[in-house]
Amino acid sequence: MPSDDEGVIIEMIAVGRYVKVTAVDVKSGREVSMVGDPRRGEKALREAAVRKLQYVMDKSATD
Repeated sequence: MPSDDEGVIIEMIAVGRYVKVTAVDVKSGREVSMVGDPRRGEKALREAAVRKLQYVMDKSATD
């Protein structure tokens, strides 16, 4: 699974009472976005975005 240390760029932007989290794989340029509750904490939001990115990358590899 990619992580911040393995070439994933994470961007977090507060939008009202929520946070938009975008994760971009540096090698492929694949990008995913999600919206989360800031009360979950930065680490949990980062991990969720990286998991979503991995899911999308795995799914596209099997198609």
